[in-house]
Amino acid sequence: MATMYEKAKAIKQKLVELRRTIHQNPETSFEEFKTAELVARTLADIGVEAQTGVGKTGVVAYIGDGDGPIIAIRADMDALPITEANDVPYKSQVPGKMHACGHDAHTAILLGAAMLLSKENINGQIRLLFQPSEEARDKEGKSGATRMMDDGALKDVKHAIALHVNGAIDAGQIAVKAGKNSAASDRFHATIHGTGGHAAAPHRGTDPLWMMTHVLNAMYAIPSRRIDAHEPSILTIGVVRGGTVGNVIPASVYIEGTMRSKDDTVREQLIAEVKNCLELVKPLGGHYDLEIENGYPSMINDEGVCQVIENAARDLLGENGLGTSIATMGGEDFSYMTRQASGAMFSLGTRAPGTPSRYVHTPIFDIDEDSLPVGAAVLAEAAMRLLKNRD
Repeated sequence: MATMYEKAKAIKQKLVELRRTIHQNPETSFEEFKTAELVARTLADIGVEAQTGVGKTGVVAYIGDGDGPIIAIRADMDALPITEANDVPYKSQVPGKMHACGHDAHTAILLGAAMLLSKENINGQIRLLFQPSEEARDKEGKSGATRMMDDGALKDVKHAIALHVNGAIDAGQIAVKAGKNSAASDRFHATIHGTGGHAAAPHRGTDPLWMMTHVLNAMYAIPSRRIDAHEPSILTIGVVRGGTVGNVIPASVYIEGTMRSKDDTVREQLIAEVKNCLELVKPLGGHYDLEIENGYPSMINDEGVCQVIENAARDLLGENGLGTSIATMGGEDFSYMTRQASGAMFSLGTRAPGTPSRYVHTPIFDIDEDSLPVGAAVLAEAAMRLLKNRD
């Protein structure tokens, strides 16, 4: 009897075609209309029931009799506003947009898993979540995961699983790790106000640029001097904007940065410490405005689900099919789903043999397409095993 991986390798060419079609026609967050149409059409061709328009532009499909536990598999579909630099036959045909994070592969892989699972005897239900907008949030601050959850996509789901391509791991391998994986990602927007004045008479006014130097020094010390060294945390200033000419002290200066953490308590502490640092401007004669933009929470991989994924990969790919999980401080909105239904995301190796790593969110990101059947097989096999594991 053929294994799930052998079955997946038999449909590799179809997965490649799907991935390349999606790659050539990238759509950014909440604009995945054509991608959703392709997904729904492909599912209809294999006899899988699907619902469109979930979470604005998402698709939910159902496989199984519904009499038993429900296991969800999620793939994100959106691209990034990046101009592709790769010279390949399937290069993006949309100016300024590119699948630079592998969501084209995620979508094709989940369609492959649907092809495999549609031929299995499913005792329960496997729910396929083709999610929009992982990369961005709408005007109400909601990403694709939260929009789909609002529309009931995760209702009664026992476990949720997903994968993400990883250009630092060899194609043919997967890696999974229990516990806190991706980081919470929050932003702050602050404006420091003084009075400004003439550069020749700084004593007659208050200088927000000078105040800012004290604030920045204090902020950069937060991770090393205020946060427990055992807890991962990052604070990065990405924008400093103020002044128009060298002989005028501006009345205000704007700073913007990001805070990353994996522990919820540390997340709250980072926000509080940023506020404390800005308080330094008051005795220097200034005041400030601060806006905190809460991002995604950290993603928690369930230990039991991770073990099921690891065992499935080992049985399908052999011991060499298990790579090493690499810690990241990136954000991922699948974290919302793993906090409602115990689940896990694993890394899918996409690095071609003998080539350097290709990192996501860059104009040259690409994958070894031999990884496509690997991802489809592990997702399908893990979902089947989770259905049977009533504990």
